[in-house]
Amino acid sequence: MKIYWTKINKIIEETPEVKTYLLDCPEGYTWEEGAHIHLALEGFNAGEKPNRSLIRHMSISTMPNEKSVGITTRIKENCSEFKAILRKLEVGNEVAVFKTHSNVPLKREDKNVYLLSSGVGLATFRPLVLDYFERADNVNQIHSLNIDSSKDFLFPEIFESAPDKKFTSQFVDNRKDYYEEVKNLATDKDGLFYVVGSDEFLVQNIEVLREQGISPEQIKLDKHDRQLSDFLPSDLSV
Repeated sequence: MKIYWTKINKIIEETPEVKTYLLDCPEGYTWEEGAHIHLALEGFNAGEKPNRSLIRHMSISTMPNEKSVGITTRIKENCSEFKAILRKLEVGNEVAVFKTHSNVPLKREDKNVYLLSSGVGLATFRPLVLDYFERADNVNQIHSLNIDSSKDFLFPEIFESAPDKKFTSQFVDNRKDYYEEVKNLATDKDGLFYVVGSDEFLVQNIEVLREQGISPEQIKLDKHDRQLSDFLPSDLSV
């Protein structure tokens, strides 16, 4: 396993509680849309065993052509040790990145794609949308649906409906409206449904989609293959 130590080159305050940390891209390092990474703070590997409280699994919110590894995360007033340390970091500070993998690359199967997310989960989908804008081959259209009760919706300059690009973006601030919209989207029995959020959010979305007749193979989760059986039937989860 290769560990890349790299520096923070910019910190963007997306909303009062959400920050994007842009990291220098290590030489030769690349990734694909929908990728996640392990982000580790100084001291995580100082002892005999890694200090897991200083390591987090994070989505990469940028594309390689943006020349920075972007990590977008919500940091609340009362937060974990990891988030408390991260909040204090400044441009020039070093962090480590390793174990890059993508569970949710954009499938190009001549179907409609639906991106279902909660809050900062939208960061996982930002690269998928940018990739689609650059090359729309074999994707009929994309619809993004995000729920965020804070009403400080993320990335409004990207997640804005663009009819000419066959892209629509929808934000809601309550669960009732959100799940009604999911049911409406699920009338497309041939679509691909990507879901990103907490485990509870995944379970609720899968339940609604399955009730509407959407098959497990149409549901894409940001989970390793070994974890998919916890959410979808193992014989149909791949």
